[in-house]
Amino acid sequence: MKIGNVLLDNNVILAPMAGVCNPPFRKLAKELGAGMVCAEMVSDKAILYGNQKTEKMLDILPDEHPVSLQLVGSDVESMQRAAEYVMQRGENPDIIDINMGCPVSKIHKHGAGAALARDPKLAAKIVAAIASMVDKPVTVKFRKGWDEDTINAVEVAKAVEAAGAQAVAVHGRTAKQLYTGKADWSIIEQVKAAVAIPVVGNGDVLCPEDAIELLQKTGCDGVMIGRGALGNPWIFREVVHFMNTGKHLSKPTVEERIQVCLRHMELLCVHKGEDIGIKEMRKHAAWYVKGLWGAAQFRDLLNEQTTEADMRVVLLNYLDQLLHEAVEQVV
Repeated sequence: MKIGNVLLDNNVILAPMAGVCNPPFRKLAKELGAGMVCAEMVSDKAILYGNQKTEKMLDILPDEHPVSLQLVGSDVESMQRAAEYVMQRGENPDIIDINMGCPVSKIHKHGAGAALARDPKLAAKIVAAIASMVDKPVTVKFRKGWDEDTINAVEVAKAVEAAGAQAVAVHGRTAKQLYTGKADWSIIEQVKAAVAIPVVGNGDVLCPEDAIELLQKTGCDGVMIGRGALGNPWIFREVVHFMNTGKHLSKPTVEERIQVCLRHMELLCVHKGEDIGIKEMRKHAAWYVKGLWGAAQFRDLLNEQTTEADMRVVLLNYLDQLLHEAVEQVV
């Protein structure tokens, strides 16, 4: 799959998720089969104000390319200036994506995210401004519409394509739905029929069968996986293998789940420091053990940990318990 002049390793993409898609998680997703990884959204204003935390969010590791960096905002000039700043940093992203889908009120109350998609003309101006400034492909991610009375994904797709966008990703829910209900894949099919640029489908892809069904039903060019990858970065290699062979890979063993969790923790602590890294790792560790024996009680223990050493001990002890429990069940 190609987006502009960027060749993806395959057409299975890690979706941009706030508070999740930092370099450590993107690195794991890339190693485990993602064709491209997307960074969490970054505010144009925060970039221009020189916010230190935001500056860190722009970091890209050498081995995670191709990577898409997502900007969020609603002002043409500041979005253009933010994009220019991003491209002047050392570790350039391969793609600049514009967030027109975030349904969270603190984003859309400023006219950004999903609110921006309510104004296709302004959306197109922002795309055109950024496309004229950067030498990398510009893409857009948006939703079905604001609510069921204002479904405008096709209109948005046409507008941003005309303005210079080289691909779009469409989430099959409205902004008002947030992440509830079922994604409407038919809107992805409609967008695909309306534009000539690549269309990536997003929403409710939780297993290889979902990915194949989305591609077949909509004719879209790629699949974007978000929540299905939480605590489960193996989903990318599973989907790619299923696409290529029609066969399922074996699920990761409990040892692999815990070992990848531990590696994720190490990367996160290096990237953000131990204090912040462990605080953020608590939610990731809970996702990694979801569905395993005793996971509900173990999550409480995870939330008590404050150091990398202690978190490692409780994870390894939990692995021992899991292996012991499995032996007992076999016996």
